[in-house]
Amino acid sequence: MKTSFVVVCMLAVAFRLAAAVVVPAAAPYALKVGYYNSKCGNSSVESIVNETVTAYLDADNSKGAALLRLFFHDCFVRGCDASILLDKSDVITSPEKAAGANIGIAGLDVIDAIKAKLEAACPGVVSCADIVVFAGRDATRYMSKGNVYFDVPAGRKDGLVSSSAEADSTLPDSKADVAELVAGFTAKGFTPEELVILSGAHSIGKAHCSSFKDRLTAPSSEINASYRDDVLNKICASAAKANPTAANNIRDIDAATLGSQLQGYVVPAVGGDYLDNSYYKNNKNNVVLFHSDWALVAQSSTLKHVNEYAANGTLWNSDFTSALVKLSQLAMPAGSLGQVRMSCRAIND
Repeated sequence: MKTSFVVVCMLAVAFRLAAAVVVPAAAPYALKVGYYNSKCGNSSVESIVNETVTAYLDADNSKGAALLRLFFHDCFVRGCDASILLDKSDVITSPEKAAGANIGIAGLDVIDAIKAKLEAACPGVVSCADIVVFAGRDATRYMSKGNVYFDVPAGRKDGLVSSSAEADSTLPDSKADVAELVAGFTAKGFTPEELVILSGAHSIGKAHCSSFKDRLTAPSSEINASYRDDVLNKICASAAKANPTAANNIRDIDAATLGSQLQGYVVPAVGGDYLDNSYYKNNKNNVVLFHSDWALVAQSSTLKHVNEYAANGTLWNSDFTSALVKLSQLAMPAGSLGQVRMSCRAIND
C-alpha cells in the first residue's frame, strides 16, 4: 500500500512539474561543506540561518528543541529532504506533519523566516532540506551552550513526496521496546549505541500526554512512583487544555509541580532546557517520560551505554555531534527526484 501511494504521488507530481526544475536528489557523497560559498552573492547562507535561529531562540528558547526535533523527524523518514515541511495539497493528501508521530511539530515559522530571507538574497538557490539541517545544527549549538557543533555538508534537494503513514511507520514509537528501536535504527544505518546517543536529545523539549499515557499506569519498577503519580498524572489530568504537555526533562518542570520529594533527582543545568547528558542520569533514576527511554536501561546491551554517557558528558557531546553528522547525511530513497522549492510548504508549480 505504501509503495503504491509513493508511485501515485510521484506520477502526479511529475505531471504538475513539467515546467519546474526537477533533478536527481544528491547522494551523501555529493554533499559538501561550504556548498553555498559564493552561491548567494555577497550574503553568507549559513550566517543568515544562524542569525535568524539565534534571534528566535533568544525570544523563545523552546524553539530550539523544536528545530532539533524537526531535523531528526525529517531526515529519519525519507532522508533529509524537507518532506516534513509540506502542507496538504491536491498532490500531498496526507503529509508527514499530519502523522501522529509528529504531534506538536513546531519551529516551522523559523524555517519560513529563514527561507524568506534567503529567497530575497539569492532566489531559488538554497533548498529547504539544507535549511532544516542548518537550523537544527545551530539550535543544537545554542541549546548546548556551544558544546555540540559541527560543519554541515550541504547540497540537498527538496523531496516531492510526503506521507503521514510513512512517517508513523518509520519514526521511533515512544512505546517501543529495545528490539523494535534497534531494528528501526539499524534500518537507517545506526548502531544500538547511536540509538542511545541520539535518545539523549530528550534532555530538552516537551511531549503531549498522549505520547506517554502508558507511563501514567506503568509499574514503579519502570518509573518513579512519585514522578508518575504526583507529577505526570496531575499534569495530564489538567482541565486547562486538551492533551497537555510535560517537559521531557524533570529538571525543567517547575518546582511547585515537582514538589519537594523529587527535588533530589533534578540535575542542575546552565539554564532551563539545556541540552546535556542529564537524560542518562534521569533514566537511571526512572524519571524519564517515555517507555522507549526507560527501555534503554532494561537491556544490558543499551544500559552499558546509558551508564557510559551518564558518567561522561564530554564524551556524549562528542558522540552526539558525530551522530548528528551521520543523521544529516541520510539520503532520499534511490531514484527520488528533487528540486529547490520556492516555498518550503509546497512543491513548485
